[in-house]
Amino acid sequence: MILYTLHENGYIDFAEKIKMYPTEKFNMYVNITNRCNCNCTFCLRHLKEDHKLWLKGGEPSVEEIEQAFLNAPMENVQEIVFCGFGEPTIRLDDLITVLKFIRKEFPQFKIRMNTNGLSDLEYRKPTAPLFEGLLDTISISLNESTAQKYLDVTRSRFGLKSYEAMIEFASQCKNYIPHVVVTVVEVIGEAEIEACRKVCEKYNLNLRIRRYESN
Repeated sequence: MILYTLHENGYIDFAEKIKMYPTEKFNMYVNITNRCNCNCTFCLRHLKEDHKLWLKGGEPSVEEIEQAFLNAPMENVQEIVFCGFGEPTIRLDDLITVLKFIRKEFPQFKIRMNTNGLSDLEYRKPTAPLFEGLLDTISISLNESTAQKYLDVTRSRFGLKSYEAMIEFASQCKNYIPHVVVTVVEVIGEAEIEACRKVCEKYNLNLRIRRYESN
């Protein structure tokens, strides 16, 4: 599925959901890749082909993604969220192209992206400026309170430097994107959540605690 939404603690094609609830609005999630530069211990990607969001036919082209938007019941969209099975910034150039397309064709919608915040390491350059004017909100996975704990959980291919790079990316995003939040999953426990709060206070970042999704 390229465009999907939530349904009964799972996921469903966005258009199929609207057939059930034609007068309601829902967040539209955008799934553009299976790839990721992390291998998080808790990630649903371990299910791979058995999961509904796995793009079995490979990555859709930019043209296919744009056409999916043109064919979708956009009048039922609440917010557009780039949050798929993989890390959206893995396809950075294509991502920017699609974001520009949405801004042109559907300027009325708010756009959010959920990311691991490692695109600077992936592309060896500052990437936050690329999202200026294209995103209303960016949500970045903080995950843990120290570089070693972060690496233990994310198993990022970039090693220990990943944590500092993610924090720097989040800090830079504040210069280009109106709303910047970093997130942790509730299952890390109160003590670690409190430690993450202190990290956010140090770097003047907004923390959001999200529930763990197991399907």
